[in-house]
Amino acid sequence: MNAQLQPTGSAYFIAKDTALPESHTLSVLVDNEPGVLARVIGLFSGRAYNIDSLTVSETEHEQHLSRITIQTRGTPHVLEQIKHQLERIVPVHRVVDLTVVARERGHERPLERELALVKVAGKGEERVEALRLAEAFHAKVSDATTEHFIFEITGKSTKIDQFIAIMKPLGLIEICRTGIAAMNRGPEGM
Repeated sequence: MNAQLQPTGSAYFIAKDTALPESHTLSVLVDNEPGVLARVIGLFSGRAYNIDSLTVSETEHEQHLSRITIQTRGTPHVLEQIKHQLERIVPVHRVVDLTVVARERGHERPLERELALVKVAGKGEERVEALRLAEAFHAKVSDATTEHFIFEITGKSTKIDQFIAIMKPLGLIEICRTGIAAMNRGPEGM
């Protein structure tokens, strides 16, 4: 027997997980009340799970419900653990792994969008080039002076990453990103 997989005397011996980590988007419907977000985040930090993106907003005002969208990475076993642990938190009404649902419906990923504000300084040719590239990426000029632009861009995170990479040599100053908003395709709700 392999020495790495031998039990250590613990009653909770578990074989090493060899699955590769993957990125998943979770949608969590919760009561909109103080402390709920802290409890959800506490679950992640207490178990050393990382959050790649996080957005929160009240979505059903009459029922005082908020939707938390979390993008995280882990092996399938870890992702399943995260989902089950989230479901046990009292003000949590529902947890949906949007990535799994999308795959079950024949889609690679759920519909995911992000918004970013990107500040770029530039004069002369760099300024003209920044404007030309912003137009190619369908980025909107939200603020401008003779010395800078603030572009507003929405789309997939990969599109925003590309836009930022292209703006770096042209005078990128600052970036502010919202995090991912996600929803599954099709007529069914969460």
